[in-house]
Amino acid sequence: MNNIIVVTAAIIEKDDKFLITQRKKDSHNSLRWEFPGGKVEFGEDPKICLEREIDEELKINISAGDIIDYSSFVYDGKKHILLLGLKCKFISGEIIKEEIADYAWVSPDEMSEYDITEADIPFVKKLQKQASLQKNI
Repeated sequence: MNNIIVVTAAIIEKDDKFLITQRKKDSHNSLRWEFPGGKVEFGEDPKICLEREIDEELKINISAGDIIDYSSFVYDGKKHILLLGLKCKFISGEIIKEEIADYAWVSPDEMSEYDITEADIPFVKKLQKQASLQKNI
């Protein structure tokens, strides 16, 4: 049976830059970039999930806010991801690279230089559009 996997993505802004992380070499989407996050467990609130996942995987504290967008993508005709992008506030901590290959704080324009996963592309486009609109004000 095919199921939808509900995943959260942290859109963390700090000093006009956003955090993206690089997946480990031996993982699905090996060495590609994404907004950090994780799978929502059964019965779990997406905000609680995201704060837990970011603490577990990156060792930083965030405050998860509202869902700003979502993405639905099927990988290889087998894995259907429903990705919830939540605006997040960085609270504290130093990123530890145990669960990721690398990380970067980048502007929306700089995101085009990274090999971002398909499910995360709608968030990149939204951030780039918002940045473009702000420049024109």
